[in-house]
Amino acid sequence: MDLGEYLSNAMETREVFSFYAFGYQIPVYDSIVVMWIIIGVLIVLSVTLTRNFKTVPSGKQNIVEIVVELVNSITKSSIGHHWRHFAPYFGTILLFLVFANTISIFGIIPSSEELYKLTGLEFFEHIPVIEIKPPTKDFGVNVTMAVMSIIVVLGAGLRFKGLKGWLGSLVDPLPVMIPFKILDYFIRPLSLSARLFGNILGAFLIVELAYIALPAVFPAALNIYFDLFDGILQAYIFVFLTSIYVAEAIE
Repeated sequence: MDLGEYLSNAMETREVFSFYAFGYQIPVYDSIVVMWIIIGVLIVLSVTLTRNFKTVPSGKQNIVEIVVELVNSITKSSIGHHWRHFAPYFGTILLFLVFANTISIFGIIPSSEELYKLTGLEFFEHIPVIEIKPPTKDFGVNVTMAVMSIIVVLGAGLRFKGLKGWLGSLVDPLPVMIPFKILDYFIRPLSLSARLFGNILGAFLIVELAYIALPAVFPAALNIYFDLFDGILQAYIFVFLTSIYVAEAIE
């Protein structure tokens, strides 16, 4: 396999299984399965880390409060006194993207053959191999996240300005701005999704190339930077930009 084929296979989104619903065969791709894994992990963490809170925090409660304070700080600095309405959404998106962008540091799930050898259960022969790669390298995932965020922006404008106030903001400062402001609701999600997709895919390809061309120690160092630091940074940028758009919508 040459370099081009290797990178194409690394970038490819693979169908894991499919099911029939309403007369259609619906494929489920590996990016969706990885998102399910992330959602499951976040649910488990949210249940286990938020139990038995005390007045004086300690241990796991300190971690939770640090995360909550970070999200609240980002939201307050961008949105102001309406921050409480949006902090839960931004916190959810931030945590999901942090896990989604950095999940490739955990390698791959063992193949069905390895699981079969380990357990001796024939059941594992029918389980497909799922590589743990950032689901955000799938452009469709990023578009969905961006559309969700722009719906929040639109809803925020309608909620705090009312329909009349929101329509009035389209003609401010001049009626000629109407098409440009409407176009903003299409350009911004495209910008959010393309920025996230480009950065995550680029980092993923750099690490893949490093594993081919360099000794093991150098790719490991790059892996820490691109999969961990850059992944967290891109999650923050996505949330920060969304919060700026919300602030503009409700001001």
